[in-house]
Amino acid sequence: MADVTFTKVQKKFGTFTAVPGLDLDIREGEFVSLLGPSGCGKTTTLRMLAGLEFPTSGEIRIGDRVVNDVAPGQRDIAMVFQSYALYPHMTVAENIAYPLKKRGVAKAERHEMVARTAEMLQITPLLARKPKELSGGQQQRVALGRALVRDPKVFLLDEPLSNLDAKLRGYMRGELIELHQRLGRTMVYVTHDQLEAMTMSDRIAVMEGGKLQQFAPPQDVYREPANRFVAGFIGTPGMTLIDGELARNGADWRFDAPGISVPALELGDQAETGPAAMGLRPEALTIGTGDIAAEIQLVEQTGHENIVIVRVGEIRLTGRTQPHQVWSPGDRVGMAIDPDMTHFFAAGPTGARLNAPLPPRADPAATSAPMLKEMTS
Repeated sequence: MADVTFTKVQKKFGTFTAVPGLDLDIREGEFVSLLGPSGCGKTTTLRMLAGLEFPTSGEIRIGDRVVNDVAPGQRDIAMVFQSYALYPHMTVAENIAYPLKKRGVAKAERHEMVARTAEMLQITPLLARKPKELSGGQQQRVALGRALVRDPKVFLLDEPLSNLDAKLRGYMRGELIELHQRLGRTMVYVTHDQLEAMTMSDRIAVMEGGKLQQFAPPQDVYREPANRFVAGFIGTPGMTLIDGELARNGADWRFDAPGISVPALELGDQAETGPAAMGLRPEALTIGTGDIAAEIQLVEQTGHENIVIVRVGEIRLTGRTQPHQVWSPGDRVGMAIDPDMTHFFAAGPTGARLNAPLPPRADPAATSAPMLKEMTS
């Protein structure tokens, strides 16, 4: 195993700067996801770590070794691609064994290592088949097997589940989580799917414009987004961001926007009167009762809950209700906002978080399950 460190890493393509100066410290044995929209720099970052691209400046370390100019094959890493990249003319066994053959491992030892890896991934019955005879999920396991058999210091995974259907993606997420728990290896995972990042990661590196916006455990990214970009990107349904004004009366703060006025609680020292934004996750709203007059715009019935979009003046908000609470577009209802669940940000597209930090969680080793229940239930 090994830790991975980026220190002031920059990558330019001609005059375009894809990564302007990345500092990132991934701990040994950690599962880290690089998460962000298309073009945010996450794949370029992974390719620099793999040795498929070389940094323009800065330093990349794997363990104690600087690898800026080290060839991919000499970095002791294994990469799983989105396209699986299996050799079509080889059997499953031959695909898995190929890295060992290139390293000169004896045939008997190769056979033993392939058999052990296939058993771990439950693909032993497939060893004699060719890739074209496999389903997408089976091909993904073979690609994982080819990486596993090398026993590298670091695993790199470039959107490996994006070509699978929704049901199989969910199953393979569980497989990868169990695999990481068994192996304890450092894994760096690129995805644009926040559910994958939330469910699988020890920490998430949220990126935008080549810059690291936040690097924290999933619970912290969801509950304490570092800035307006992270707040709007993380969460399903997403956080509603409302532009307005922060006002102060002695020690008390309020946030005002057209049709909405709520107490602004627990603001940090960086809060100032004037333009700001309030962020509301769906669970912050109570729809059907309250002093705020709202109009139903849309109701999405998912079975276990309803996703309800309401309008307050010109502001559209998204909330959740119980499945028996069904309205029609145009219905007028009362609504309330829980002041304890509001987020505040400085004005501007990437305005910094203004809330005071939450108290440390009682159990630092807690999993992301409570947060995921909030996000997806």
